[in-house]
Amino acid sequence: MPRRKSNLQVVEQDFDDNIRTPNKNNHCKIKIDDLITIGAMTETQGQFFSQYSSGAQAMLLHGSAGTGKTFIALYKALEEVLDPSTQYEKVVIVRSAVASRDIGHLPGDQDEKTAVYMQPYIDMCEKLIPQKKGAFKRLLDTKVAEWMITSFVRGITLDDAIVIVDECQNMNDMELNSILTRMGDNSKLIMCGDFRQSDLYKNRGDTTGLKKFMLIAEDMKSFKIVEFTAEDIVRSRFVKEYIMARMRYEDQYGT
Repeated sequence: MPRRKSNLQVVEQDFDDNIRTPNKNNHCKIKIDDLITIGAMTETQGQFFSQYSSGAQAMLLHGSAGTGKTFIALYKALEEVLDPSTQYEKVVIVRSAVASRDIGHLPGDQDEKTAVYMQPYIDMCEKLIPQKKGAFKRLLDTKVAEWMITSFVRGITLDDAIVIVDECQNMNDMELNSILTRMGDNSKLIMCGDFRQSDLYKNRGDTTGLKKFMLIAEDMKSFKIVEFTAEDIVRSRFVKEYIMARMRYEDQYGT
């Protein structure tokens, strides 16, 4: 279980929703001391922590559901971005709105259209920053975090950022290519996904681009891949039992 930093002191302050600053050193109401400290719960999580600490600039955390891939990626990203001594100014979370990719005609801004896809990160930030109510909203409002879907990624450059590309198995080759070519100076990339869990519409000829990308990544010296298996599942004993039983079924009878 995550443990809080010892001697953690939290000073509650009124949060000004009107704050708008791109600089993490100005008036960010969430500071690094507000972030709990967590350690690796499995050997494979430990591999990620080690690779990250050694300076890896581009990583793919690939494998089974329930292994904490996105959680540990967000933790390490926030740890660096909230540290005023680092070069990183923001965490950018990117994912695909699979169930409604063509959402441009819907009313509302980007956040209103895709609010349902934000919920996992709201929940993660509540766990990682438990002393600050509405932690994810605070991070968004102070520009320490940004949220976007692939429909809005074209034409931008991501500088001085740690970019988390989540559920990347739900992105086709074009979407992944768009994101990878947005990476700018002094930025770091963490991709999370499992090509076996794709929600893309195969009956429409829409297929995941992750398999192709993994072959490309193997030809990139800067890219590190960490493979998670069912043995790394930490979500619950039930989930681990279910996924392992499903894998045995598929080995015997096929998908």
